[in-house]
Amino acid sequence: MRHDHLLTANQLTREDIELVLDRAAEVDANPASFGQRHAGTLLGLCFFEPSTRTKMSFEAAMKRLGGDVVDMGSVDSSSVKKGESLADTVRVVEGYTDALVLRHPLMGAAKMASEFVDVPLVNAGDGAGHHPTQTLLDLYTIRENAGLDDLTIGIMGDLKYGRTVHSLATALTNFDATQHFVSPESLKLPRSVRYDLHEAGATVREHTDIEEVLPQLDVLYVTRIQRERFPDENEYHRIAGEYQIDAGTLQAASDDLTVMHPLPRVDEIAPEIDGTDYARYFEQAHNGVPVRMALLDLLLEDSA
Repeated sequence: MRHDHLLTANQLTREDIELVLDRAAEVDANPASFGQRHAGTLLGLCFFEPSTRTKMSFEAAMKRLGGDVVDMGSVDSSSVKKGESLADTVRVVEGYTDALVLRHPLMGAAKMASEFVDVPLVNAGDGAGHHPTQTLLDLYTIRENAGLDDLTIGIMGDLKYGRTVHSLATALTNFDATQHFVSPESLKLPRSVRYDLHEAGATVREHTDIEEVLPQLDVLYVTRIQRERFPDENEYHRIAGEYQIDAGTLQAASDDLTVMHPLPRVDEIAPEIDGTDYARYFEQAHNGVPVRMALLDLLLEDSA
């Protein structure tokens, strides 16, 4: 790839995206052929926020490439608890590893950290900012199920704090995609994200009701209302539970609709959807391994 670090979806051109997705398809088709591509390589995991899918899939991806991982562990068990700065932490971990993956609660933390290291650094989520590797696996899932051009997608839920939304919406401007954003008024896309989408040539269509747009959709991307992002607990309780998908909701949907979710979910998709042909969110989570294998393969190949 052309980048030393992957920090935001804004970096990704259509060519970059297709390069990663095509490599991921190769991994999916024949994972054994990638088994020793990066033997002896160490990936450093620095997660300042909780994670299940992202952390475990990066670890699985590195190990399936023949490498291994070193993990900073929880913040409470690290020198961060003693007051160590992010800059010093990543400098130290860089000395042990060939690449870094960073998740941090502050927007812009990955960009700042990247200025202190020479090995590739991948942003695994920075507050309400971006989550570019989630976007790559989302795009892979969309491409496999609906295609990325002549696409109509609805993105529903927490659009204000949802970093997966900000990254995905940005990346989709590289394709012939019509994007509909569905949320309560208080969780609409941030003005800065809307501006960036307009600048990239996207038409932003915003709604408060999924039913007015559902029949048009090829993909419905659902996100949870993120309690941990709310500065006001009362605001969270006013909104929680408003935007939910169940079998009744989907009666108006196309038979070919693909329903996605970055997970974890709370109650925004009813379990009765799990066994239907609509549900692709567990497939989406599974795709994190081949997509992150592909990304690491390309970044490490480029930095060798």
